[in-house]
Amino acid sequence: VTGGPLRYVLCQVVAEEPRGRPCIEERAVGSAVKDAIARAYGDYGLACCSLAFTVKYLNAYTGTVLLRCRKDFYRLLCSALPLVRQLESRGLRCPCFLSTLHVGGTIRSCQKFLIQYNRRQLLTLLQNCTNEEERQRIRQSVLSCSLTEEPSHSGEEEQEEDEDDGTE
Repeated sequence: VTGGPLRYVLCQVVAEEPRGRPCIEERAVGSAVKDAIARAYGDYGLACCSLAFTVKYLNAYTGTVLLRCRKDFYRLLCSALPLVRQLESRGLRCPCFLSTLHVGGTIRSCQKFLIQYNRRQLLTLLQNCTNEEERQRIRQSVLSCSLTEEPSHSGEEEQEEDEDDGTE
């Protein structure tokens, strides 16, 4: 029994001081969002949104957050996100706000959007480079990230596929 359809809200933490983002925790994001919902809609709104609310994913370095809630109440969640003005974790306050990037019905749809979003951001970053040396450093950085991760994952996947083929 699932409990009803869900929505996933992909957000970005936009911090005044990006160096403060790595200290952000899922618990801090969840409590800040719940506080914002309570301020905007009171106990009723908080109860409605809390039914299936959870922080499914947080990448503190990129500032990407994936929130899950019931489909019936995702508009309450989205309208309360601008009220988040700071995140507090480990005794540190990080002034920031949450920018909604995408609302989807599955985690996969949010992942697809995030890939396209990151490609557009990278293209913008490359276009804003002032010289060829900066462009080369960015390209090398991107290539080194993708090349070191792919071989280890593809080898594991091939082994799993071989095992699956033998059992069917």
